[in-house]
Amino acid sequence: QVQLVESGGGLVQAGGSLRVSCVASERTFSLLHVGWFRQPPGKEREFVAFISRNGGTTDYEDSVKGRFTISRNSAKTMVDLQMNSLKPEDTAVYYCAAGGAGRSADTYRYWGQGTQVTVSS
Repeated sequence: QVQLVESGGGLVQAGGSLRVSCVASERTFSLLHVGWFRQPPGKEREFVAFISRNGGTTDYEDSVKGRFTISRNSAKTMVDLQMNSLKPEDTAVYYCAAGGAGRSADTYRYWGQGTQVTVSS
């Protein structure tokens, strides 16, 4: 199976920036669409951003549009989520997912363990 590992989470003040990354050792990852999801404390998992397998298509939740940027490297082995102008409402465990498409978490086959992002006010 495709194993995903997230990194880059941490504690940041409101207005600051973080970059979270998703990597996979399997080359198959380069052929898959990738999404970022997050789960705030006490809430359900929600869609954040999507990038197609070739990087040509991206999609964002309205609340992060203009602040977050999803990208993947030329080899398609890494997917990053650059998060700027962070708000306390962005506090969540961020998950990388692959093998699905679009905004529905149910379509994704592979998931990472998550990385904690905490934004202080």
